[in-house]
Amino acid sequence: MARKINVKLIMQLRDAGLSRNTIASTRHISRHSVSDVFNIADEGGISYNDVRNLEEQEVYRLFYPEKHASETMYGNPDYDHVHQELKKVGVTLKLLHEEYVERCEKRGEIPMGKTKFNEGYAEYTISNRLTNHLEHKPGERAEVDWSGPTMHFVDTSTGEVITAYLFVGTLPYSQYSYVEPCLDMKMDTFLRCHIHMYEYFGGVPVRTVCDNLKTGVVTHPKEGEIVLTDDYAALGSHYMTAIMPAGVRKPKQKPSVEGTVGKIATAIIARCRNDVYYSFADLKRSVAAKLDKFNREPFQKRDGSRYEVLMEERESLRPLPDAPYEISEWVYNRSVNLDFHVVYKKNRYSCPYQYARKKVDLRVTDTTVEIYHKGERLTTHNRFPDYAINKYSTHEEDMPPAFRNIVEWDDERIRNWAASIGKSTRMVIDRIFGSVSIKEQGYNPCLAVLRLSRTYTDARLETACELAISRGIKVPRYRHLKAILSANQDIIYKEQKNAPSSPEDSPSGYLRGSDYYRKGGQA
Repeated sequence: MARKINVKLIMQLRDAGLSRNTIASTRHISRHSVSDVFNIADEGGISYNDVRNLEEQEVYRLFYPEKHASETMYGNPDYDHVHQELKKVGVTLKLLHEEYVERCEKRGEIPMGKTKFNEGYAEYTISNRLTNHLEHKPGERAEVDWSGPTMHFVDTSTGEVITAYLFVGTLPYSQYSYVEPCLDMKMDTFLRCHIHMYEYFGGVPVRTVCDNLKTGVVTHPKEGEIVLTDDYAALGSHYMTAIMPAGVRKPKQKPSVEGTVGKIATAIIARCRNDVYYSFADLKRSVAAKLDKFNREPFQKRDGSRYEVLMEERESLRPLPDAPYEISEWVYNRSVNLDFHVVYKKNRYSCPYQYARKKVDLRVTDTTVEIYHKGERLTTHNRFPDYAINKYSTHEEDMPPAFRNIVEWDDERIRNWAASIGKSTRMVIDRIFGSVSIKEQGYNPCLAVLRLSRTYTDARLETACELAISRGIKVPRYRHLKAILSANQDIIYKEQKNAPSSPEDSPSGYLRGSDYYRKGGQA
């Protein structure tokens, strides 16, 4: 799966005496990535003792400084100020982020998005060992756990009494809770419960605090890095929530869900104790009805109900992604046949013909089959149903040139397109080609940059390229230019550049506010 290399973990395992192949196979990291870290460490004379006390982000920056160039594009938030402001009544991270955006626009800087801003504050509080000044903040966290008490239903075909386990999730600020009966406590079930919980809440909190479950947490040492299972970490990335296991044997780190489990025992389990359910569906319907009643009952010691407070808290929750997270299965070391297809469950899926006879990995969901080579996703197919046999899914672009009748892209054609846009755009494309080992590796990133002209016009792309280069970005990529164009920084830069100089002008010139561009230029 394509993701940032865990450099510190690789160095730790190397220090423990593990070979490159062992690290790659046991941690599902590509051998190329492991070798790259080994080589950089050898060339720089870096040992694990040198990075032992550094944060993972710092270690990654030490090994790959050029990949952090994009950070200099954003205005730096003053998290000391943010932390002090949060002491005040009614002040939220959402409000402070809006004020930060306004300050950045006045300074001509690119503001961080709300997600990056909130994650930065979370890292600040952790690194400085600080706690929030309010006991609970809206939208800040959800706590999840399995209930100790269980429920039961009768299988009418066998007469067997079957145990149902209860997944419980709670938003501490509103105390709004989610409960789902399950037939097991396996990984796929655990992940699906999270998906259903976020949908039930109508949004996603900044953090999701869980117990140290084997289904979600690989290791949780007293010192060092917490290692989540790949699937649990992927779910957190999809929903943009930080998965944070509570300390070992420290239930006070998730007191809300611990308390909710006890309340659920009374509100749901105890009230259902005299009922007999003859199907799992009947049990789920009964739990859902009693859960809704539980959430809508008035509080005993505060105004309103859990549901009413949730309506306020939803404004602070992150929106749900466009598509829910899909549970996936990884299939490793599948051979690409000479016909450039990979076999999965008696059906064949194409990948670029250049990978014939090579080994690839498959990420399979209920609906798709994704093909990866050394951590890079090559292509995605709609998955054939399990009953289908000997079916082919072939993408035209995966075929050799002799098999298709399309115009091929090459570096000369791409450079000519860039030159037709402008001098700075051509310079950006030349730098991208200069940063790759073989020119074919630069085709996709170059085309991604050039296609921005279709959305923002040639002139704006040329200005954005000029601005990115002037800010010292060695190899501007799509993400750099997209950030500049989305924030209208190219327009501001061009206005400042073309504005007549005057002794009375301020050094930064006249900056139009965000409302000007939002309203089409009308005051």
